[in-house]
Amino acid sequence: QEHVVESGGGLVQPGGSLRLSCTVSGSTSDYYAIGWFRQAPGKEREGVSCLSTTDTMTYYADSVKGRFTISRDNSKDTVYLEMNNLKPEDTAVYYCATARYNFYATAWHKGHLYDFWGQGTQVTVSS
Repeated sequence: QEHVVESGGGLVQPGGSLRLSCTVSGSTSDYYAIGWFRQAPGKEREGVSCLSTTDTMTYYADSVKGRFTISRDNSKDTVYLEMNNLKPEDTAVYYCATARYNFYATAWHKGHLYDFWGQGTQVTVSS
């Protein structure tokens, strides 16, 4: 059973937009937090954004603040990552992950705190 499935990646020009979707097994409320991570070729995986399902707080990496927005639709058990004003440096495989247990908010970007990961979706920003 796949716990997490991402979709919505693709090729977009600089300045363009994409919306990624993350559908989880069960309900989004079954998890403490749902996060988005990315990994570019030759680089380490980094946290992009996180949504806490208990208090609806959201967190963003400095590199995407003001451009990316994380949100959820409980009726669809889906979390979205709206990405605007995309830059070539946003090119990466984007992963969605869920955390069953709580953690300090400042640690949201640490991948080892997340239990289930999707297969990833490629985002390429290029002219």
